[in-house]
Amino acid sequence: MADIFERLLKNYGPIGQHRERAHGYFAFPKLEGDISSRMKFRGKEVIVWSLNNYLGLANHPEVRKADAEGAKDYGLAYPMGARMMSGNSNLHEQLETELAAFENKEDAALLNYGYQGMVSIIDLLCSRHDVIVYDAESHACIIDGVRLHPGHRYVFKHNDLDDCEKQLQRATALIEKQKAGGILVITEGVFGMAGDQGKLKEIAAMKDKYQFRLLVDDAHGFGTLGKTGAGAGEEQGCQDQIDLYFSTFAKSMASIGAFIAGDRKIIDYIRYNIRSQIFAKSLPMPLVVGNLKRLDLLRTHPEYKEKLWSNAHKLQEGLKTRGFDIGKTDSVVTPVYMKGDVPEATAMVMDLRENYGVFASIVVYPVIPKGHIIYRLIPSAAHTDEDIEITLKAFSETKKKLDAGEYRVEAIPDMAENRN
Repeated sequence: MADIFERLLKNYGPIGQHRERAHGYFAFPKLEGDISSRMKFRGKEVIVWSLNNYLGLANHPEVRKADAEGAKDYGLAYPMGARMMSGNSNLHEQLETELAAFENKEDAALLNYGYQGMVSIIDLLCSRHDVIVYDAESHACIIDGVRLHPGHRYVFKHNDLDDCEKQLQRATALIEKQKAGGILVITEGVFGMAGDQGKLKEIAAMKDKYQFRLLVDDAHGFGTLGKTGAGAGEEQGCQDQIDLYFSTFAKSMASIGAFIAGDRKIIDYIRYNIRSQIFAKSLPMPLVVGNLKRLDLLRTHPEYKEKLWSNAHKLQEGLKTRGFDIGKTDSVVTPVYMKGDVPEATAMVMDLRENYGVFASIVVYPVIPKGHIIYRLIPSAAHTDEDIEITLKAFSETKKKLDAGEYRVEAIPDMAENRN
């Protein structure tokens, strides 16, 4: 019989294999100081492009005040227990009501976490006879939820409407054959890596031909897209065709928690059957109080979203003018595509952080194919024109070094001494 731990320790995984050299620098870095466009990394000030603090609310004085007062008035324990048993409050219900109204839905249910919530929702909605049709580049929370589904699932090529219809045809044929089940289509409002919006309007239009329900994960669209900030459904004019609208508080709201919104009857079903909430402690009151304040600021201060988009446009146009490939993003998420291998990428990251004061997240193999590098820049309302200009200059200079082969090194630098 094999020892489970022994098997695990023989293979730490594609990322974990670099843990000794990468920890504290490339993986699990420590950013210190007030959350803003500039923070401290290893004692040096850096311009940070890795935080989903889209509207700059993380360190907003009114948010800090609400968080502090919530903790002072209620403590972190209140309310005790799961909401169904003993952990409900008027403020929890108020937040749900306000979120539903903001998203133009009949009702909404709070969730403790986005990742956990999405996995649990998929599990809740689909029986073994149901078929899931989902986008190939869906977030890991969707992928993990789909993996737990005991029935059939069909994946369509990213944002490929023809392939989506092909998978709907397969799903429809299967259900007709087994004479049981329904279809759930899952996609995203904004895909967090590439920054392109999901084809929500076009997929929703397929309801005229196929029978299915549409679940949209709009973590990156909530607060950033649409006239009021209600998200990708509002932006594309199809919010009423989204059967279940899901988002997290971890992006534009700079908080913890999530919600699912839709017709009152189905939300009530979710509320009374979602295991990850029924068997978990209620969202602590300071988070509820703080999220109410964040939602209020999101609704009443459109200038935050305007500033975010102004910064995003300056960053994206600046990159394109300098010859960088930013793909097909039509959101504020800004990917920068380059050619290079892991050693080159890590050397470039170190140069940007140590010599240019720019902190940006990077994606390399095995997440993406060998020979490719993706920088993922996240602009926020907190960034300044100076931040953008310094960053554009840094990227131009380091790209020249990359193309000239100056970053070719033998191995990832050993950062183990920085673990503490």
